[in-house]
Amino acid sequence: MDIDLKVLKTIESDRGIAFTELVEIIEAAILAAYYKSEDIHLKRDDVDFTRAVLDKQTGVVHIFTRDKDEANQPVGEERDVTPENFGRIAASSAKQVIMQRLRAINDENLLGEFTGKVGDIVIGTIQQGTRAYMVNVDLGSLEAQLPPEEQVVGEDYSHGKRIRVIITKVDKGSRGGAMVTVSRRHKNLVRKLFALEVPEIASGQVEIMQVARKAGHRTKIAVKSTVAGLNAKGACIGPMGARVRAVSAELNEEKIDIVDYDEDIKKFVAAALSPAKISATFTIPSKDPDGRVHVRALVPDYQLSLAIGKEGQNAKLAADLTGAKIDIQPESILEGE
Repeated sequence: MDIDLKVLKTIESDRGIAFTELVEIIEAAILAAYYKSEDIHLKRDDVDFTRAVLDKQTGVVHIFTRDKDEANQPVGEERDVTPENFGRIAASSAKQVIMQRLRAINDENLLGEFTGKVGDIVIGTIQQGTRAYMVNVDLGSLEAQLPPEEQVVGEDYSHGKRIRVIITKVDKGSRGGAMVTVSRRHKNLVRKLFALEVPEIASGQVEIMQVARKAGHRTKIAVKSTVAGLNAKGACIGPMGARVRAVSAELNEEKIDIVDYDEDIKKFVAAALSPAKISATFTIPSKDPDGRVHVRALVPDYQLSLAIGKEGQNAKLAADLTGAKIDIQPESILEGE
């Protein structure tokens, strides 16, 4: 039986698998095929002196064996026991093991490639999966998973639709390869989208300091400039609001509030409660077990509902953005003091 050595040399050149490694895995596969064809079953502690040898010059494969004595030591001369008509089985075994090794290398490469992309935005095409609740996203070299907890309620995940997602996790799959998880809910998706739309963020002239998001409803981002005289908020909004509108459109018209970051927590809270207009903010003593700063914000009575937001959404996002515990009160509370 013969193995085409030109094929092995091509694989060595194109796929980076050493010729000697290919020879070793082929010999091991052919030996296993020999045992199976001859109905030989070795136990773990059995000693056997049978080997498959691939001639590196001609490509011819032979099976050689030696007898053993009671002490499991080899005796006699090595002899050729290659069965007749074994060539087809050997060739099939060689092909199979080479394909397995190539798949393993491809899996390792994919795992390394996508591990380095965690936190990056990628564009894919939605594919119908076998499980109704799981959305598959074709990224070209593999299909990533968009699980229910990373989906946004109300978004359209129709088959064939192009979609931007952020890679959140890469694991080794149970059958090898890379199992990639992507998200449409993660707040870092907003960070990355703004980096794509705002050159000043990509260049480091503007920094996104904090992001708070209720996916599908509203996002708040706090920004600051690293360059004197540059309006960070204006840079993110863009001419005629073009930049923020582009991000909002990518998020299916999710509302986005851009506020100025401030080291002064009182000023930061006042900005974070946008679009409400805050009359005054001040810190108050707090025994909060998690150590958060407690800030009271006074708003005109007619702005109270706006400051709190529907189902408390605006206040919750402002608290998430600033890390403060926020107590919103109407100005009229002062009249009773």
